[in-house]
Amino acid sequence: MSSAPSSGPPPGRGTALNPPNRFERLRVEPDPDCPPDERPHPRTQFFIDGSESILTRNDSPDLPFTVGLNPYRGCEHGCAYCYARPYHEYLGFSGGLDFETKIMVKLRAAALLRRELTSPRWTPQSVAMSGVTDCYQPAERHFRLTRQCLEVFAELRSPVSIVTKNHLVTRDLDVLAELARFSATCVYISITSLDADLAGKLEPRAARPEHRLRAVRLLADAGIPVGVMTAPVIPGLNDHELPAILAAAASAGATRAGYVVLRLPHSVKQIFTAWLETHFPHRKERVLSRVRDLRGGQLNVSDWGKRLRGEGIFAAQIHDLFHAAVRRAGLNRQSFDLSTAHFRRPGGIQLSLFPSPPTTDRRPDVT
Repeated sequence: MSSAPSSGPPPGRGTALNPPNRFERLRVEPDPDCPPDERPHPRTQFFIDGSESILTRNDSPDLPFTVGLNPYRGCEHGCAYCYARPYHEYLGFSGGLDFETKIMVKLRAAALLRRELTSPRWTPQSVAMSGVTDCYQPAERHFRLTRQCLEVFAELRSPVSIVTKNHLVTRDLDVLAELARFSATCVYISITSLDADLAGKLEPRAARPEHRLRAVRLLADAGIPVGVMTAPVIPGLNDHELPAILAAAASAGATRAGYVVLRLPHSVKQIFTAWLETHFPHRKERVLSRVRDLRGGQLNVSDWGKRLRGEGIFAAQIHDLFHAAVRRAGLNRQSFDLSTAHFRRPGGIQLSLFPSPPTTDRRPDVT
């Protein structure tokens, strides 16, 4: 495992750091005498993920879904705040630069999905894509795994919800519109800021804010239920933008909204702190102080019921600001109810021919 000095991140990357893997005893230190401009530029590497299953399950009361699907591990978007970074440590990598440059690709994702959804043991229900890493990250342009999975969902009319911060989702308007005909999909676009400069520093390889709003418009025009996720809300940095983000999203056609407060688990603390030092050193202490106020004096609390919202006066202020802005924008007046009523087994046999009644899932609604 390698680490890097606390200089600014390489172009197009969210961090220059590679914090030690908490599960590994050995680590590699770069030559401290090597000037930063002489270090090799970190290229993205893709590795085949040999997983034998694709659907994951969770029992967290904080999450609005039970079953998730992630075609990729690691993410090139490079978001400095990404709570998924520590998951890379389970693979023997670092949650820092490794997370952005060493991407695990599940080439069999669609085949595995078909096998699991058509199994007699499968209880039809909604599946959430991008519960960990973004299913429309840059790698998707080449591998097209998300599209292949959506084609399986559409064939079986099995409901799926998506959260993404990439305009690439509009490439699949045709499949998503087909799913929407059967109340079997909804898409949330994640918008952290309307400031293109801030977004470029915070999420270097994700779509810029104007492109995300354009994606909202295109999805809405195609008849696809679309919402916005203001995530993460970073106190002292972007929390004041909540009303403007929600108003812009509503104007573009979004009908629902949710939010999540910044989380800094494990190595993300070090990565995000270094990011603040590089880009906003004058705000660093204020932001970290506010985060501690939200987390009982710590930078992270993983307790269920607290991790997504925080506690205390600042958590209450964010809650009140968000809900006031939602009301002004006219959002959250209707639900995204995804239905399994049209689910069909291979060969066109619909669920209604079986004795078990269809279920209706509400996905996702993190408000």
